[in-house]
Amino acid sequence: MEEGIMGSEMYVVKSKVADYVRNKGMMCASDTSEALSEHVQKSLDKAIARCKENGRKTVKPYDL
Repeated sequence: MEEGIMGSEMYVVKSKVADYVRNKGMMCASDTSEALSEHVQKSLDKAIARCKENGRKTVKPYDL
């Protein structure tokens, strides 16, 4: 089962993202974590596709 980008599972911890941004002296919009989570999902989808193209079932760091 493949979920769409919007309304999908969160892949980042919202409070940790906000803390990181604040620690850099910046403000964090309420939807920043959702956008980052979408970015993570897209990156993982690309890595999975690359892995499959290479006949592997294990996603490795260089697939990212």
